[in-house]
Amino acid sequence: MSTGTAAALSNMGLTVLSEEEELFRASVREFAEGEVRPRVEHMEKEAKLDADLIKQCFELGLMAIESPEEYGGAGSTIFNAILAIEELARVDASISVFVDVHNTLVTNAFMKWGNDELKKKYLTQMASGKVGAYALSEASSGSDAFALKTKAVDAGDHWLLNGQKLWITNGNEAEIFIVFATIDPEAGYKGITAFIVEKGFEGFSVGKKEDKLGIRASSTTELVFENCKVPKDNVLGEVGKGYKVSIETLNEGRIGIAAQMLGIAQGAYECALRYTAEREQFGQAINNFQVVQFQLAEMAVEIEAARLLTYNAARLKDAGKSFLKEAAIAKLYTSRVAEKVSSKAIELYGGYGYVKDYPVEKFWRDSKIGAIYEGTSNMQLQTIAKLIMGGK
Repeated sequence: MSTGTAAALSNMGLTVLSEEEELFRASVREFAEGEVRPRVEHMEKEAKLDADLIKQCFELGLMAIESPEEYGGAGSTIFNAILAIEELARVDASISVFVDVHNTLVTNAFMKWGNDELKKKYLTQMASGKVGAYALSEASSGSDAFALKTKAVDAGDHWLLNGQKLWITNGNEAEIFIVFATIDPEAGYKGITAFIVEKGFEGFSVGKKEDKLGIRASSTTELVFENCKVPKDNVLGEVGKGYKVSIETLNEGRIGIAAQMLGIAQGAYECALRYTAEREQFGQAINNFQVVQFQLAEMAVEIEAARLLTYNAARLKDAGKSFLKEAAIAKLYTSRVAEKVSSKAIELYGGYGYVKDYPVEKFWRDSKIGAIYEGTSNMQLQTIAKLIMGGK
């Protein structure tokens, strides 16, 4: 552990960053401002990520932040991963969640559950140019994740997968998918197994892309498995233990979503600050009025609280300490803050805030998903309640 990282960990829960973290944040912000921002409007209209931008994410190392150096990654921390996710979401939530899912869900699942052969094969590819996706949700299994119906049958020298997945982030761009299926529906969660599916596998196809309210450039698709042949070696973790893979990966993924929501709130807030300094009414800038100042102050307080919660959860994870409750609290709170701050920004813009010529309506649309994916707000409340009651 570097001196800078150790110093940062000693300030656990604070927004104080080490020198190397500050430099990393600055580099991501430069990329977000210089390369992402000019493309946001076009990507939003086309509902598609810019291919050159995806390539740059790999070239800059943003797709392998925590991945070990031996596999082509940076060997860094989840804290740096969430700094990147936050900075990208401050400009565009779609590219942010693209990077987020690849890092906090897919890469981390391989790091924790993959054997040496799988890590060498797939983490290397995911660091150099192949996008990852995480396929758990189905029509009948959202919050009740283990009610999934996609089935895997042992066919001797391979597995056969049949079923359908819905709402899969990075579905169009991904070439490597972690897919959860049951080997025995009667066994409940103990039948769930995680499989690694490549885009070119026989019997696998990507279905329709959803037409969404927000994060429109991020592809959210269905996946279809029709006697999809998966090699026997492509089980991630143990057969029948996929529930552990999903639960533990999603726990970390919630910190990433919190960072995304934090970035959205920060982006909307900065827009509101600029606009209220420029907009004149009654002969002066509207930020001269106390009622506007107080609203901006409230927004700043909420964002700082959200940042503390998010950073604290990441610091705990990097320190090897329990972070489940803190991750749930961070995701719950930041999703509320993102929606609240972006909504208030629209109001401060007045009529201009309600039209697509100005950026704040997009921040609001992008914020809404935070209360839904990777565990709804109600599920976060349930998790928090169980933990504060001693697991009852």
